[in-house]
Amino acid sequence: MTTEVPTVIPAFHYADAGAALEFLVEAFGFRIHAVHEGSDGRIAHAQLTHGNGMMMLGAAHGDDDPFHLPAAASVYVIVDDADAHHTRAVAAGAEVVAPLKDEDYGGRAYTAKDPEGNLWTFGTYRPEM
Repeated sequence: MTTEVPTVIPAFHYADAGAALEFLVEAFGFRIHAVHEGSDGRIAHAQLTHGNGMMMLGAAHGDDDPFHLPAAASVYVIVDDADAHHTRAVAAGAEVVAPLKDEDYGGRAYTAKDPEGNLWTFGTYRPEM
């Protein structure tokens, strides 16, 4: 079975992309798909997968980089077991900002921050296309 690449892929720029990558893998269960370092040794571009979804990240490069400004982003990631995922994230030090709960529209979810303040919601709700 061939998995089609998603047509919408969230991308984040982090002050410390290496630490962000490690956190996303350990706390949230992402898998490293590709990592490309820049000439300065920092992560210029990385691709992480979760199920059939993908996200990209890289290092912000200072005041001339439009992505150096703080920006709140929120991503919803579908997981099979929100309770187990929540346990993993908390054990890895994730700051939960919306507790694990059953949603009125179906599914079970929680929201946590990554080390640079982006919001990640992990839940079992699967919207239909």
